[in-house]
Amino acid sequence: MVTLADVARHAGVSASTVSYVLSGKRSISAPTRERIQHSIDTLGYRPHAGARALASSRTGIIALMMPLRTGLYVPVLMEIAMAVTTTARAHGHDVLLLTGEEGPEAVRRVEGSAIADAMIVMDVGIDDPRLPCLRAAERPSVLIGLPGETAEAAQAVDGAAGLDCVDLDFEAAGARCVDHLAGLGHTRIAVLGEPPAVYARGTGFAARTLTGLRAAAEAHGAGLLHRPVEGTYAAVAAAVTRIFEERPGTTGLVVQNEAAVEPLLAFLRHRRLAVPEDVSVVAICPDQVAVHASVPLTAVAVPAREMGRLAVERLVRRLAGNGPGGTELIAPHLTARASTGPASSPRTPFTEDRRGHGGH
Repeated sequence: MVTLADVARHAGVSASTVSYVLSGKRSISAPTRERIQHSIDTLGYRPHAGARALASSRTGIIALMMPLRTGLYVPVLMEIAMAVTTTARAHGHDVLLLTGEEGPEAVRRVEGSAIADAMIVMDVGIDDPRLPCLRAAERPSVLIGLPGETAEAAQAVDGAAGLDCVDLDFEAAGARCVDHLAGLGHTRIAVLGEPPAVYARGTGFAARTLTGLRAAAEAHGAGLLHRPVEGTYAAVAAAVTRIFEERPGTTGLVVQNEAAVEPLLAFLRHRRLAVPEDVSVVAICPDQVAVHASVPLTAVAVPAREMGRLAVERLVRRLAGNGPGGTELIAPHLTARASTGPASSPRTPFTEDRRGHGGH
């Protein structure tokens, strides 16, 4: 097993100099640091975690709070978690994953036990009960999400209180979807949203998207229906049937529910509605979902990896004493694919289908 003394002999310095480089307690010249790092890499030295923690009062651990709640799309959460983990490792930190729905108690446990140097918090609500504890905590935190304040208010309030926020600008994402459809002549638009439980919890990203959708629809003079929906074929079929019965002229659909994408496309095929000739579909989802859908979807990408990476990088700066950074919202990027086209005179397949089967 390679020891600190072995690294010191290989680098031609004292053991205390190696220790200072590892702990950062003293300023060491750049050439000496580089020589010591070369020796560490060459010998494969790994500092003892317990000893390092005692010497530096740091654990080298970041706690990632990722509650696995009903209605959330787990692959996106895991992609964020993987980005957090790999970025943290690149900066010399390990990640402690907390998946329980403990709320403020989980924050208090991390803060009180000193099991982690800092916290990254996901699934942020409009009125998230964890925020008071995070604001009062000595350990820095970064939210992947945005509380109920506007971006400007969040930057002023949370930045001053020592919290950072990183997220996609979901309000702008919702508006971008409507802008795209309205630009193609669609005046009646419906939204298949997240499952009802997501809205009932006051989840921030879903509420902000809906705000952007509604504002853009009003600005364009377009009609907008919003239907929360579970991601099953039966639930999607019921929701879309209801939409076309209530608004027969609907020609544009926005989907913010990754699990509902394929059930929606399958149901439209079943009803002989061509995409995009009869109905245009826009999604807010990861690129891999949009690209690999049975009809490649026009979509605003959810930049899961970028959100995870930015959260860690901001936290590393905070741990280095570089101060709070406020709120950073990633601008949405819409990629046009095969699922959207100019609005046309809508067909009425639901009425025709019922008549064809003896209905009325």
